[in-house]
Amino acid sequence: MAARTIIIDHGSGFLKAGLSGWNEPQMVFPSVVNYIPCRENPGPSYARRRVSLGIDIYHPDTFSYPVQRGRVLNWEGVEHIWSFVLETHRREHEDSPVIVTESPLREPVDRQKTLEIMFELLDVRSILLADQLEMSLYASGLLTGVVVDSGYGLTRVQPFHLGRPLQPSGKTLEFAGQDLSAYLFKSLFKEDSNQHNLFQLDTVTNTQMNKCYVPQNLGEALDFRQSLPNGSDENNTYQLPDGTPVELTPLQRLAPEMFFSPQVFDLEGPSISQAVLDSIQTCEASLHPLLISHVVACGGNTLYPGFTKRLYKELIEHHFSSTKTTVWVGSNRNFSVWLGASVVAHLSTYKSEWMTKEEYEESLRL
Repeated sequence: MAARTIIIDHGSGFLKAGLSGWNEPQMVFPSVVNYIPCRENPGPSYARRRVSLGIDIYHPDTFSYPVQRGRVLNWEGVEHIWSFVLETHRREHEDSPVIVTESPLREPVDRQKTLEIMFELLDVRSILLADQLEMSLYASGLLTGVVVDSGYGLTRVQPFHLGRPLQPSGKTLEFAGQDLSAYLFKSLFKEDSNQHNLFQLDTVTNTQMNKCYVPQNLGEALDFRQSLPNGSDENNTYQLPDGTPVELTPLQRLAPEMFFSPQVFDLEGPSISQAVLDSIQTCEASLHPLLISHVVACGGNTLYPGFTKRLYKELIEHHFSSTKTTVWVGSNRNFSVWLGASVVAHLSTYKSEWMTKEEYEESLRL
């Protein structure tokens, strides 16, 4: 393949894109589009609206996420985002091949639509569709292990052996970053909560990024935070638009506990640590020690202070106490999928999995 490959990792919450060979993606932005009626032909119909990237501050109620829970719901929005990415990178790398990462939840029709957009509408010369969890594994430098990926739309667990997923041992939990956001919206703003309100959106985002953490013991952390006098912790407040300070409740600060005690937040499913253990248990017994000693944590939620330490703590407390447990973490683990794809872009072993535009056109004639 060419020296520089354009890599697009399109997640439910953020898109990461850039040229292979870099230590991180050069473009990272919310996977958001907005629709605004055209001034010259106003109206609600498809033909009378204009799609653009991001949030329009004058029409904040018009934005949406084209990818939700790892599934594409709005192909027009996806095409618009991809077109922007390719246009930006093609200024200096016109004929670069493209890697697009795929969710494990993809359907054959999704793969076909991706090829159609890339080859027919965006005139890509060659493309590789890469599994997101497999890419995260490669970013860690491992071929065998359990990938624990928790992003905006999904939390996924997948064991691998020698670079191949062990089916059907994978687990998908439909609680992730967007559920944590939804909890904070409702608990902070009650019946007035509105995810299209820019002040509320900024408050929730700032709380998640700068104030939330994972406790090592929920009961002890709640007792500690409840014992603090009001105003004693400057990091425990946010401000209303009029400047009035408001104290966060203990559970709001500890909201990422959701991944370890989902029932506390009225969410179904096992905890993330239990999902890892259940996933390993379904694999061949001889692989258990190898898998539990190579747990790879990645995705934006694993960046919460205390997350990986709590995951390790809960894994060693359970069924594999006689086996060395290791949780592998990287400083750029929120970009693990993209970084793994950057590695794969230059691997000759993947040469046969690339598709050229000529091969695509030939497949349509068959």
